[in-house]
Amino acid sequence: MTEYYENTGEVDKNMIAVPGNADEKGYCWFDVTEAPFALYGFYKGDPDTPFCRLPKEVAEATNSGVAKNRLHTAGGRARFFTDSARIAIRMKMPYLTNYAHMAMTGSASFDLYEDDDHTEYGPTGAGSRFLGAFQPDVKATDGFFSELSLRKAKKRFLTLNFPLYTPVIKLEIGIDAGAVIGEGKEYSPFLPVVFYGSSITQGACASRPGLCYESQISRRLDIDYLNLGFSGSAKGELTIAEYMAGLPMSAFVCDYDHNAESAEYLRETHLRLYRKIREKHPEIPYIMLSRPDVDAKSDYEDTLLRRAVVEDTYRYARDNGDDNAWYIDGEGIFRGVDEDSCTVDGIHPNDLGFLKMADSIGRILRRAMRKGLKTEEK
Repeated sequence: MTEYYENTGEVDKNMIAVPGNADEKGYCWFDVTEAPFALYGFYKGDPDTPFCRLPKEVAEATNSGVAKNRLHTAGGRARFFTDSARIAIRMKMPYLTNYAHMAMTGSASFDLYEDDDHTEYGPTGAGSRFLGAFQPDVKATDGFFSELSLRKAKKRFLTLNFPLYTPVIKLEIGIDAGAVIGEGKEYSPFLPVVFYGSSITQGACASRPGLCYESQISRRLDIDYLNLGFSGSAKGELTIAEYMAGLPMSAFVCDYDHNAESAEYLRETHLRLYRKIREKHPEIPYIMLSRPDVDAKSDYEDTLLRRAVVEDTYRYARDNGDDNAWYIDGEGIFRGVDEDSCTVDGIHPNDLGFLKMADSIGRILRRAMRKGLKTEEK
């Protein structure tokens, strides 16, 4: 990593990129796992794999799909501050995921947002604005370099979103020599929201990472989150249920209808997962939803059976006095004049579909935040 030294000027805890360490393009490079960067959305207990989403032993004890997908960096973010007019990344990946039905700007690249310097948080004033995507070469195999021009030098708080469907081994951020780099904005002081579910939860098929529904909700409400979407592999097993129950969280979103092997299997696991989370978190918002793609490739009769399972869990919760259990009927999420335009393949949402999911789920979280969420213990 390039050397840097403290800046005693206007902004506290900032560094200046030393011009003498610039490369041939004029960039000074910083390892994103080191100060002043803050990483979010990752499991922090394994220094050998800093960009994973849960422990290896938990993933391997759950199923092989979770073991693979735990290394895919969906929901991972790095936050920092800089006044550089350019931002570059150079990174290493063991492979770049390239699907026929998903843009590489979503599966294998990063996108960048400027965070508002607001003083309010939560439902009253958060927001971020898209600046650009770091696009890989379609022929890249083990990493890539990419750069963005931000037009002019300006003080900015930034959030860099990681790829939805590719592992990351190493990531460095490049800024202009002589520019300042420092700590990014902190989220509002709520514990993270945990999202558990299928490939849709992981982010298929958003055109870039910042457009998966969790990321949209996070920007709107200024809340941290953990994406535990595991493509084809979220089945509510006891191992993953017990692990998630032990996580610090302010809310839990349950969305694994699609990956349950059958309606009967969903019935065996859905209520059990609710109970496991409630044992450790008796008062947090627990949001459960049925799958939204009910008119395309899904078997409608099977969809109805699965929806009944989710509704039964919700009724059980409410009948037992749980007034912080919430249910979202997936059939209503895409409804409207453009309901046939919300997926790329009849199953996985496109950006329009994810916008509608963010509206539906975010609306419930916003209401829950008015009641108060669990905050970080200082």
